[in-house]
Amino acid sequence: MARSSSGESVLERAVRILEAFTPEAPALQVSEVARRAGLPLATASRMVAELVEHGLLARDADRRVRVGTRLWELGSRASPTLSLRETAMPVMEQLQHAIGHHTQLGVLDGDEVLFVERLSAEQAVINYTRIAARLPLHASSSGLVLLAYGSAVLQERVLAAPRHRYTSATVVEAGALRALLADVRKQGFAFCPGHIHPDATGMAVPVRDAARQVVAAVSVIVPNDERARGHLPSLTAAARRIGRRLDDRPIG
Repeated sequence: MARSSSGESVLERAVRILEAFTPEAPALQVSEVARRAGLPLATASRMVAELVEHGLLARDADRRVRVGTRLWELGSRASPTLSLRETAMPVMEQLQHAIGHHTQLGVLDGDEVLFVERLSAEQAVINYTRIAARLPLHASSSGLVLLAYGSAVLQERVLAAPRHRYTSATVVEAGALRALLADVRKQGFAFCPGHIHPDATGMAVPVRDAARQVVAAVSVIVPNDERARGHLPSLTAAARRIGRRLDDRPIG
């Protein structure tokens, strides 16, 4: 594969261009793409044009660039989370209808939780999460569940790294976080009032496959009030139903 004078391949540069787009900045001018990708403007302009030609990027009427539907199509076709999402969706829809706020499905990806599905409702409480968005493991209820049931290597790596404090309730101290993870494993859920936003409570429960391995976390985001904990039975039951549906999936 062709490489630049810096030794970086064309593919590596193309990946940097695609990573320039975020949920907060889904459409960018080519000059901003170049800046975010750390590429010369001429190089970025040429590569963006090629990615547009292949449908991996698309141009708006004002010449801004965004991720193309072809990239979404290819990613969805091979996504390892597709079957999980399809299996969980009927249960999540029932849970979201009962809760009336946000219902989410998250999976472990590196040192973050990646949200692969999210259902919401009008007038729901504030929620920073979007589909395909990420949060650090220590901050969200889903992340804490995945971290609590993750490997010892993962836990020690997260405990040793700097951690962002979203609110005064966010647990960032290593000792307190280690104790919180032990509580999650003991109780079987994470309960996080005000950890990311003071008005919202996040709650998450592990989803287990047929081998009893934790493959995801299902969570709800509800108002941070005295009624929040009352949603835990419905959330726990939903996680179990998703697990049973995973067991019942046909093989092959």
